[in-house]
Amino acid sequence: MSNATSKRLHTYELTLRELQESDIDKLHQLSVGVRWPHRPADWQMLLRLGKGFAGCDKIGRIVGSAMWFPMGEDFATTGMVITSPRLQAQGGGRWLMNHVMEQCHDRRLQVNVPQAAYRLYHALGFKPVATVVQYQGEAIDPGEVAVPTGAKLRPLEAADLAEISRLDEIAFGADRSAILAELLAHSDGMALERDGRIAGFSLCRKFGRGHVIGPLVATDSDDAIALAAPHAAKHAGHFLRLDTARPEEAFAAFIKRCGLSEFDRVTTMSLPARPQVDTEMHTFALASHTLG
Repeated sequence: MSNATSKRLHTYELTLRELQESDIDKLHQLSVGVRWPHRPADWQMLLRLGKGFAGCDKIGRIVGSAMWFPMGEDFATTGMVITSPRLQAQGGGRWLMNHVMEQCHDRRLQVNVPQAAYRLYHALGFKPVATVVQYQGEAIDPGEVAVPTGAKLRPLEAADLAEISRLDEIAFGADRSAILAELLAHSDGMALERDGRIAGFSLCRKFGRGHVIGPLVATDSDDAIALAAPHAAKHAGHFLRLDTARPEEAFAAFIKRCGLSEFDRVTTMSLPARPQVDTEMHTFALASHTLG
């Protein structure tokens, strides 16, 4: 993409340019305008991890944004596609996504789509692959939670990056090692070990109104519950969020026991369509809607 390009949407003259760190305050204002919870620090992290561009009006105000996040050589997630109401009414979301798709033409794309944007992404060729449930609320200490037989919990360390990246790639289906390195540096993490090897992990970091648990990767609900429990206990009395596409009843019941209730649902969509693959590891909590 060239450094800047212009487009007229009906009577709306826009310039598209690459996002810069100096845009963070304006981007924060844009996300506040659509009631998204991202803090300036959350935007700053996303700009370190991804690529993106801003749609600006004639006087330089940012009225739209879109980002994409490369993972490995052939995959990317897209997100932070935000438009002002006026721009949205004139096809701004499609215009922004067309630029993302142009940049990512040789990559499979994945996006988590709110209900209001479903028709747009369906029209662009994206196909639904999963439903993500967003749980949030004031956390409650779940009390003593049994660690599965033969397993033990310990804090994650920086030296664990290669091993958790391997497990995450099995569960997620793409190489997110660079993203996990960034998240690990800003998170509290737990590892679940069996026979001296990591068999699951969870991260919890500041985000939005409080903290978010994710990613959380495990083989089953029992392991996932054990990995989520320490974070819920630590943040008891404070705002906590967890997004999951795993429908297991036991895991959902535990999340509710921790004081989190269902707040919203979004649809994970893929272009081209992604077949479901049965793996030994599963993502029980997303890193975020944007990062998957």
